[in-house]
Amino acid sequence: MSLWERIQARRLTSTFALLATLSIGIVAGSVLTAKVHGKEAQESSDATPLRIPEPQSVGNGFAKIAKMVGPAVVNINTESLPKQATQRRRRGNGSQDQQDMQDFFNRFFGGNPGGGDDEDDDGVGERRALGSGFIVDPKGYIITNNHVVEKADKIYVKLSTDSESETGRPAKVIGTDKDTDIAVIKIDAPTPLPTVKLGNSEGAQVGDWVLAVGSPFGLSQTVSAGIISAKGRQINEPSQSGFAQNQFQRFIQTDAAINPGNSGGPLVDMTGAVVGVNTAIYTQSMGSQGVGFAMPANTVVNVYNMLIGPEHKVTRGSIGISFQSNISSAVSRMYGSGVIVSTVTKGGPAEKAGLQPGDVIESIDGRKIKDGDDMVNDIAGRRPGSTVKLGYLRDGKPASTTVSIGDRSKIFADLNGNGQDDSQEAQSSDVSADKLGLTVSALPNNVATKLGIKGGVIVSALKPGSFADEIGLGRGQVIVEINRKPVTDMASFQAAIKSLKSGDDVVFLVRAPNSPTGGNNYVGGTLP
Repeated sequence: MSLWERIQARRLTSTFALLATLSIGIVAGSVLTAKVHGKEAQESSDATPLRIPEPQSVGNGFAKIAKMVGPAVVNINTESLPKQATQRRRRGNGSQDQQDMQDFFNRFFGGNPGGGDDEDDDGVGERRALGSGFIVDPKGYIITNNHVVEKADKIYVKLSTDSESETGRPAKVIGTDKDTDIAVIKIDAPTPLPTVKLGNSEGAQVGDWVLAVGSPFGLSQTVSAGIISAKGRQINEPSQSGFAQNQFQRFIQTDAAINPGNSGGPLVDMTGAVVGVNTAIYTQSMGSQGVGFAMPANTVVNVYNMLIGPEHKVTRGSIGISFQSNISSAVSRMYGSGVIVSTVTKGGPAEKAGLQPGDVIESIDGRKIKDGDDMVNDIAGRRPGSTVKLGYLRDGKPASTTVSIGDRSKIFADLNGNGQDDSQEAQSSDVSADKLGLTVSALPNNVATKLGIKGGVIVSALKPGSFADEIGLGRGQVIVEINRKPVTDMASFQAAIKSLKSGDDVVFLVRAPNSPTGGNNYVGGTLP
């Protein structure tokens, strides 16, 4: 073995010996330490006790707002007394309208109206619905949703200071408005009650922080935070003709968690002011999915002021017309910018003033109107008996007329569809319009008579993804005009579409036989 190898061998031997010594020492030391520590643990401890620090605010403002608003937010319980068996809803055996109504509430309210349970199958149980509300007058006046208290025989209100075990204080309905789903109720108040601060919802902007306060699933004084996701949202409601949009419901959309039981509670901004009344949710799980809707405070204030008046009801002005709320730019270019009249109520103010279907209303008392919502808000806010000057276009020519304002509830009281189907089949004379993507047939005489028109063609088929499909034409609609040219039969239809080419605006004037009013509807777009 060389000298170098002997040196290396000695080093390795020394290293192993050192490691062995250290290992023995560590083991021995561990045993000794364990014995010593165990003995010390039995005798004394040098651990320092923990202390709860003084409370501090994180400063996000939410807590301050919750304390400010919370005392005025109430929990609402309602009870419906047992009804006779003949009045009960038959499960799984109801009409399509009942099913549509239930689907609507499942989708937008997370269950039945008010979040309550159906009455028992034997009809002997009471239904208890849970909702929220907020005090706006120290005398005990409370704003909530109409669907929370509708059809209730008993209403109970629990204040934030009331015990959870208490049923609540009896309340009475002051007035309700189904169009906006707003109700005003009142409880006795021996002493002044805390109230909320009402804000101006016009100042609320998309992206603003908001808090929803209420009693989801009966859990009172629950606060959730989010932002305003959108403004002016519409949701569909069940009607005799399917699902329709309510003209007076333009919601604030929020992603603040709203669940069954939140209905009627306030949506507040970062100043603690109420900017909306939590009304509905879009859900597929019976719980919040970040799409909630609140009725704007400005609408609520106007409704409240009328409901607490002597008549305890909402009176809205009307001139007795209907119109299509959403029209394409092609329709506007063809007929003019304004509100195109679809129907004129027989014997109503508009008919007496000479307005006709197809007229385009452009101004009210000289003020240019933005759209149909602008016109409705203006007219609805006027008192019946007053007058208004309307500027309009007829066949492209300007004209004006003075119209008396009527009571909307009376004017439209009898406007319901008869729902009768036509027994006569349309004659099979199909005309294929490849450039449009639709097939039409001759209009049966009985359908023309029902609609009060001289003729037209009926849409019998649509090609998926075609121009006609994309702009919203539907099977069963009756085409009576194309680009202002009357369509009375197959020949006039072919003549109207013969010269159409790519880039042209194409506007159809159609009638829907199954619509309650059977009024004009304008559908259009630019031909690709």
